[in-house]
Amino acid sequence: MEKSAFTSPGLVNENLEKLAALFPDCVVESANGKVIDFDLLKQEIGHAAVEGPRERYRLEWPGKRASIAAANLPATQVLRPVETDSLHFEETANSYIEGDNLEVLKLLQQSHLHKIKMIYIDPPYNTGRNFVYRDNFTQNNGNTLNGAQDEQPEAHANWLSMMYPRLKLAAALLREDGIIFISIDDRELPNLRRICDEIFGEINFVSCLPRITKKAGKSTNMIAKNNDYVLCYRKSPYARFNACTFEAQGYVHSDEYEPERGKYKLNQTLDYSSIQYSASLDYEIEIEGQVLRPGNATREEMLKRQQRNPQSDFCWRWSKALFEFGLKNGFVVLKQSRHGYRIYTKTYERATISKAGSGYAVEMKERTKAFTSLDFIDNRFSNDNAKKDMGRLFGEKIFEYSKPVSLISELIALATSADDIVLDFFSGSATTAHAVYSLAAHTGVQRKFILVQEPQPTAEDSDAFHAGYKNICEIGKERIRRAGKAIKEETGASFDDGFRVYKLENPDR
Repeated sequence: MEKSAFTSPGLVNENLEKLAALFPDCVVESANGKVIDFDLLKQEIGHAAVEGPRERYRLEWPGKRASIAAANLPATQVLRPVETDSLHFEETANSYIEGDNLEVLKLLQQSHLHKIKMIYIDPPYNTGRNFVYRDNFTQNNGNTLNGAQDEQPEAHANWLSMMYPRLKLAAALLREDGIIFISIDDRELPNLRRICDEIFGEINFVSCLPRITKKAGKSTNMIAKNNDYVLCYRKSPYARFNACTFEAQGYVHSDEYEPERGKYKLNQTLDYSSIQYSASLDYEIEIEGQVLRPGNATREEMLKRQQRNPQSDFCWRWSKALFEFGLKNGFVVLKQSRHGYRIYTKTYERATISKAGSGYAVEMKERTKAFTSLDFIDNRFSNDNAKKDMGRLFGEKIFEYSKPVSLISELIALATSADDIVLDFFSGSATTAHAVYSLAAHTGVQRKFILVQEPQPTAEDSDAFHAGYKNICEIGKERIRRAGKAIKEETGASFDDGFRVYKLENPDR
């Protein structure tokens, strides 16, 4: 028996693929193609940062090694349940966690490793406002993300050092078919893409989706910025998206089939002139005492057209057998105009005609479409709608810069199914929980959520502070309570509107 060469190209490639699947951030470009960076691999396996310069095609910044090592350090705190802040603590499958999300993500590795179907986060945009997540491994040189110092390179380094370990830990929580969405603006978008390429693997980049933020723009000599982005990566090629249901625009007509098929629209005549001509589709139809031919031709004109057999000309879109089935089953309408009678075909919301053996059948199904990279430029995803979402619940302005429920609902519907877990570890005002509740009520499909938020104090001169909310977590928890109640009252639907509250604490307390 021949001995197999353990260094054969096939075995080498197979081992490379296995390592790349486990440690995608350790796969780097070289002159010889993709290779494993063993310095990075050693750092992933151990806790110590590898010293020494080396040329690589990768994003570098001061503090990167320390931020990578920070992801591997064990958690030093624990989660304590707070039943008094919770709603339906014993019955609910939802969780709200107060505390530093880096520590929480480490703790979740013990209970939710490879169990999260979707992650959505809306992290700080690094736009010059106070930077809350200052970890002890970021550049501690006195610079903050405020004012003119916001333009310093250290601001980018601090932001990257904050994001890298959190995304690293988040990636481990995703299922093999999991998907992550990240809201971001153009300031850190290039850097975010680079670190996501390292963590998730460039092959798992899905799309960068522009999202409208507002319609109007400030007067400027440059270009008004009216959009940000939703960056999307998958955990692996096993990830799949759900089909999107068409919005029922134009479906305004009713008939006796409406309870089953939904409403219908009339936007297509049965005869067309711009399709390939076929003599078999050029025939007479007798309907409601009228005899019709494609293009309202006379019988003589039709016969001459059949003999001429042009490449394109008027003919029916349906065969005679399909027409007879459609007429018998209510898919055909005869309408009169000043140009004479025309036959129209009905397009129903939930029904179509399909082949069935040698004949046809009415098939019931939702009409779907592929999701596109331009779907979020519709105004219903703008920040104005986020303000309206909060206004309907609180009646006052208590939180800035939240995302609209419509945006996160769309992402959840696109990426998850019943009982899947959605994680948001920059949860802010808890829009993600609101979206989970809304989808459960309107679609009957229940997901679970885990929200994580640092209890950042509200400013003493803010409307939120004067309304009694001393930190962001108080706003988030109250929004969840109000959203669940409001949606149930509005829809009459039954769903899990509870949540368990946990707080991050030192273990000796």
